Amino acid sequence: MIAKLAVWALKARWGLSAVVITANLSGLAVIVTGLWLSGFFGGLGADWMRTMVLVAIYPVIGLLAGVGLAMRDRNRYFGWLDQTRRPTPEEARRLLRLPIAITARALALWIPGVIVVTATFTHLTEIDSPGVTASLFTLGALQSAAVTFLIVDRLIRPAIPVVSAVLSDTMHWSSSVLMRVIVTWAVAGAMPLAMLIAVLADPATPASDRIRTAIYLSAVGLGVGALATAILAHAVASPMRTLRLALDLISRGETHVRVPVGSSSEIGRLEHSVNELAANLRERERMRAVFGRHVGAQVAERALTGGMDLTGDVRVVSALFVDVTGSVALSTGLPPQEFVAKLNRLLSIVVAATEENDGLVNKFEGDAALCIFGAPIALRDNATPALRAARRIRDEVTASGELDIGIGVAHGQVFAGDVGTDTRLEFTVIGDAVNEAARLTTEAKEAPRRILVSGAVIEAAAPHERERWRLYDNILLRGMQEPTACWTDIEQPAISGDDAPEPALGGADNLAPTGATSEPTSGGVGTGVPADTAKQPAPQCDEGQEPTLGGDACNDTTAQPTPGNDDNRVPANAASETTPGVADRRASGDAPSEAIADDPAPISAMTEIRSAATDGE
Repeated sequence: MIAKLAVWALKARWGLSAVVITANLSGLAVIVTGLWLSGFFGGLGADWMRTMVLVAIYPVIGLLAGVGLAMRDRNRYFGWLDQTRRPTPEEARRLLRLPIAITARALALWIPGVIVVTATFTHLTEIDSPGVTASLFTLGALQSAAVTFLIVDRLIRPAIPVVSAVLSDTMHWSSSVLMRVIVTWAVAGAMPLAMLIAVLADPATPASDRIRTAIYLSAVGLGVGALATAILAHAVASPMRTLRLALDLISRGETHVRVPVGSSSEIGRLEHSVNELAANLRERERMRAVFGRHVGAQVAERALTGGMDLTGDVRVVSALFVDVTGSVALSTGLPPQEFVAKLNRLLSIVVAATEENDGLVNKFEGDAALCIFGAPIALRDNATPALRAARRIRDEVTASGELDIGIGVAHGQVFAGDVGTDTRLEFTVIGDAVNEAARLTTEAKEAPRRILVSGAVIEAAAPHERERWRLYDNILLRGMQEPTACWTDIEQPAISGDDAPEPALGGADNLAPTGATSEPTSGGVGTGVPADTAKQPAPQCDEGQEPTLGGDACNDTTAQPTPGNDDNRVPANAASETTPGVADRRASGDAPSEAIADDPAPISAMTEIRSAATDGE
């Protein structure tokens, strides 16, 4: 009810005038009633009519002046409301000063009236108690001003949310909780008791009249005190309850909470702070999500929890490198947006296969991607997930038929950590395993199965995974001094619906304790031979050949390195000149003469909390 009256008073052109006049007339009515009960008007004599007319001149003038000033205030303080627009910052700050401004003006109109009325009664009547008369009218003026302050302060509350949208700080000292408590105490207790003291101390008033007036003032004090205290308690408790509910939602992760700012006191400031808290948490979560999409969720979590120091360590990891075959010709034959769309579909396959096998897509490099298994999250077995991811990527890309790729997987020690400066950091891996994976990728583009992995990966993998791989060839990789045993996967027969799926090593069970490094498993490549195949006698091979993993053929071990092509790329963070040992080999002339090319380098639903103070009052 009160909320509806306040909204009406804001919209109506006579609303502010009606509120101010009603507050002042209520104070005047209390004074007149007290004087009548105390028998004051009975002592005015036979010429009381003339006296009352003279006394009423100033109140009428004050009433008309108050109405005129209130009309002017309506246009000055709420002109933006009539124009259906938001207030300017200056208009918003002026509105916050409205309660104290109107209260000060009300006192300025009352004080001369107290003096005029007291002097008139003393001069025109035989009543010899000017002190009591002046005290009653002064206390009535203060009571009227205090009621005016409380009413106007409540009147502007529906406009505070609009003001808060313009100003970041809606708090004004005149509407603080302390000021409201003091004014409420004055209206509820101090003024009625002071008037009661003034009446009882009047020796000219008969005892019966004083008792009757005391009962009246006590009843007024009790009624006004109960009403004012209830309004004050509701004005504090209701928004506090709303704030508690909002903070409960925020603590449960509902950062889209918004509390309407409905007060110009400390409570309004607290409501604004809760909204800022929720907005900052939303922005933090958004930045966290964007950060994770750019660098990977694992690296983002590591960066957010580890601070800004340069950190890292040496770990045994499996590096998987994917590159597109013939990307230069493909990009020149397609519009850029179509080529990018193809790359995005490829990279979505790479990301899904890597992350679902507990790996990290460390970086995208044009049409290539570097994936790491074992950093920054250590795995007990990082080779098996890498091999499983490589097969999945190749199978899904082949099934799509859009692009041709090469995949290389290597295993070994690398530095995994942050490089850069205090102002720009990047998580990366540097080491021979990364270089080897990039060179295996170049050779894999010519392999029938499009995947080549080093023997170290096969040795470190689980037995059930090793059974899926065979020795492809011994290849002298570019920049290497010794040939590398390159393995490729065995084409598997179609799996029927009754066949059991392959064992999975990914997930939480494969996570190693924090700081742990993965070590190669024992046994070597021979342990990956199926039992029925291992018992067969090895074929007789000529010099320079060795049996294949299945034991039914011979492979040439003197294969020469496959010439590089224009699509060969090496990760920028793993270039040979930055890897220990490679620069020395190149300088000695053992490395191939061709130069190694450098790489080019989307809530929960909004939760709107309505103020219980506005709805309940």
